[in-house]
Amino acid sequence: MRYISTRGQAPVLPFAEAMMTGLARDGGLYVPETIPQLSPAEIAALEGVSFEEVAFRITQPFVAESFSETELREAIRRAYQGFGHAARAPLVQLAPGHFLLELFHGPTLAFKDFAMQLIGQLFQIALSREGRRITILGATSGDTGSAAIEAFRGLPNVDVFILYPHGRVSEVQRRQMTTPDDANVHALAIDGTFDDAQARLKDLFNDHAFRDQVGLAGVNSINWARVLAQVVYYFTSAVSVGAPHRPVSFTVPTGNFGDIFAGSIARAMGLPVERLVVATNQNDILDRALRTGEYRVGRVEPSISPSMDIQVSSNFERALFMAYGGDGAAVAQLMEELKSGGFTISQGALQHLREIYDSGRVSESETLATIARTRAETGQVVCPHSAVGIKVADEHRKPGVPMITLATAHPAKFPDAVEQAVGLRPALPPHMARLFDLPERLSRVENDNAALKSLILERRTA
Repeated sequence: MRYISTRGQAPVLPFAEAMMTGLARDGGLYVPETIPQLSPAEIAALEGVSFEEVAFRITQPFVAESFSETELREAIRRAYQGFGHAARAPLVQLAPGHFLLELFHGPTLAFKDFAMQLIGQLFQIALSREGRRITILGATSGDTGSAAIEAFRGLPNVDVFILYPHGRVSEVQRRQMTTPDDANVHALAIDGTFDDAQARLKDLFNDHAFRDQVGLAGVNSINWARVLAQVVYYFTSAVSVGAPHRPVSFTVPTGNFGDIFAGSIARAMGLPVERLVVATNQNDILDRALRTGEYRVGRVEPSISPSMDIQVSSNFERALFMAYGGDGAAVAQLMEELKSGGFTISQGALQHLREIYDSGRVSESETLATIARTRAETGQVVCPHSAVGIKVADEHRKPGVPMITLATAHPAKFPDAVEQAVGLRPALPPHMARLFDLPERLSRVENDNAALKSLILERRTA
């Protein structure tokens, strides 16, 4: 299996190198040259199998040249042994035909743990094998940062620097990033929005001299390995509700488009996914783009679902690459136009996208009302991101096709919003009970490449 860039000008790499590289040298994102196929019989055979075994069967064709069967199985075992539910990603029924996929039973209470815990194990295997040291740089709108820190903290050959927008993440999200005291992790509060943090990250990756000097590696959702790990729970949940014998739809609270793009990979592999529904908050660029064909960047509006407060959705580039038939030059041109504020999706590419994706937008008041309604009708307390998904899912459900909404975070990560909606403050799980008692360790940093470079050079282990 080889990996190519969405912009067509970067070296073709095997899985391990694509994983360690993160962002391609031409500024694009790595995607597999071909998508492995599963037959209906192979999909049906996943029923009743452990999450770890499904993870092995789904990921192995993508990584076989880079990791042995023994290495991959051990990485998967270690990645998910700390999850708080035996099913790893259990389903809860909200209503006839509507299910909630709980993706918050990992160590940091968010869906990012599924990918980040596995990446941490795979990175460690590859680095130990090669005797390399790397510097991981990530940008987060809230959950990726804590998941990355949890996955890489204390590892002997990795330094981790996580950029997050100062004042624009929840207090729980911030403390998850700032309370670990491991010397190799660094939480950096950048002045600006998540889009600013993501832009600085891409700038530093595209500064090839600096990138090589510090051994820069990325674990944002731009990293193909992140997308691959998330494909697994599309299969486990779909099989639980009847796939491959009947089609299934998914609604995904979406900011950076990585999680829902994983669903499109599952679909391309043969999973009978009827619709993938993009659920956005008031920062609705993806909904607007799918409705109008115009991808125009607006102003980021802070919300009670901050992990979705994004206007430049990096993984949408992968969807565009597929919609444009693998034309890297066309994608590169669109990304160049994006620097000036946006672009128009061609009619053919837009039709391709609409064959796969639907979309919807949810306001702040609707989000709060959905949290309250969900608790009243089902007894389930959900986070604001999951509520956005539930509201849009209800608008797109069809008789006879199960709808699975992804619950992306534990409600205790967003206690203020939940309390505002239902009058109760959800408690953190026991393993995080002392979170508010621990000292914080963070650095404020300007929205400036030179300042970031200087700090990384100063703090990293030589």
